Formats: sequence, structure tokens, C-alpha cells
Amino acid sequence: MNLLPLAPPGTTPVRALTIAGTDSGGGAGIQADSRTMAMCGVHACVAVAAVTVQNTVGVTGFHEIPPETVADQVRSVVGDIGVAAAKTGMLASTAIIDAVVDVCTELGIGRGGAIPLVVDPVCASMHGDPLLHEEALDAVRTRLVPLATIVTPNLDEVRLITGIEVVDDASARRAAGALHDMGAQWAIVKGGHLRTSERSTDLLFDGERFLEFDTPRIPTGNDHGGGDTLAAALACALAHGYSVPDAVEFAKEWVTRCLEAAYDLGAGHGPVSPLWRLQA
Repeated sequence: MNLLPLAPPGTTPVRALTIAGTDSGGGAGIQADSRTMAMCGVHACVAVAAVTVQNTVGVTGFHEIPPETVADQVRSVVGDIGVAAAKTGMLASTAIIDAVVDVCTELGIGRGGAIPLVVDPVCASMHGDPLLHEEALDAVRTRLVPLATIVTPNLDEVRLITGIEVVDDASARRAAGALHDMGAQWAIVKGGHLRTSERSTDLLFDGERFLEFDTPRIPTGNDHGGGDTLAAALACALAHGYSVPDAVEFAKEWVTRCLEAAYDLGAGHGPVSPLWRLQA
């Protein structure tokens, strides 16, 4: 694969912002985003939206950051450092979603602005533990998805947001169309959890054309943080000036390599790992 360039020593790298929750186990969330951004030659700025209590086995609790503090983090970073792309992850509540949408709109982040926004609409952990209050789903549909340059739900999130159960290519296309109809500029329906073949196919839609991105399915139970890593890699490629389809192609290949390099950790699911680039 073609790797994103690393900035020469002493020069300022490309910057990107992640607005998301922490993972105390280090496998997903802001920790996963920051690792991928570093390995993609991007300086990671962060706005913490929630602090989770979790490990490789599951999530036992989370604490929401006050919405105004989340927005102020975004405002502070963009006003001083500047970013070329941004992504969202766990936002936890309607109030935080509203604050993030408002500040992103104010700063030109997202659809209609100069700074592309990757929306990873995190609703639950891979163990099924809730990471979003149920009442906030409407805010995801009506406020967050319409701001997305590209939205990247997994299949469970597709079902929660659109009501469509993706079981094959036809239902994936309906789901991508529904996400686009909600206002996303581009929608990707990921096939990683649709374990019906030895290939993993992601479907990208812009309202007119469908594009497919296909990679081998990696047989591993260590896939914690895979969705975060894909969305972060997308944001990195967009920050480097890639088009959305080219950014998706890069991110799909990136997360495949991270799955190949995944490692055991704790008693549950280990994380996907971008550290493979250190040996590339």
C-alpha cells in the first residue's frame, strides 16, 4: 500500500482533530485515533467528550464531559493550531452532539465547510455495552449525520440509525442510501461484521454512484478499535488532501494491515495495531 508521508524532523506535520471518548484499556477511542494519526504522519489534536471505564472485556461505565467544555476544546485547538480534517467518535449524549455540531458549524468543519469531517457514529462497544444514551439517536440522525463529509457506521450502528438490517449487498445499498438521505455527503457501509464470505467489502455512496472496496477478511478475534482506526485513517488521508474515494481506499488497506498486526491483550479482545508501520 502507499503510505502517507511522515513530516521531516523539525517540520510541522499535518494536523487533524479527534472529538471522542477515551478508552482506559488503550484499544479504541482517542487512544486508537492518536496512534493511527501518529503512524500516518499526522499531529493528533483531541477534544475529549467522555471518559470510559473499560478494558478488553467490556465497558463498566462512562463519564460525560460538560458540553461547553467539549466545544471549547475544539474552539481552542482550531483557533490556535488549525486542523486539516476532523473526526468524531463517542459523543455520548444529545447535549454533547448539539455542542459539537454547533462548534463545528461555527468553525467550518463538516459538510459545507472547508474542513472535512469523518463521523463515526459510535453507539455501543464491540461487547454491546452502550456508549450513547438511547435518546441521543435522534440527534445522531438529524444533526450529526447531516454534518458528515463521510459517515462510517458499523452494521449494528446502521441498524440503530436507519432501521435497516444489512444482510447482503442489496440491503447494504439501501442503508447507504438512507444515510445519504439523512444528509451525509458520503456514506460507507462496512462489511467487516457481515461474515458471509472470505472477503470484506465496504460500500461507499455519494448519492449517485456506489463504489466497492474489497480486502481479504483477516481471521482474528483481536479487532478492538477497528472502527475507530478506519475512521482515523480516513481523517488522516483527507488531511493529506486525498479525495473521499481515495481516502477510503487508503483507510481500508490501513485497517487490514492493522488487523494483521493485532495482538493479544488482557482476557478479552486485543486491539488492532498500527504499530506495524514501525517495521514497514
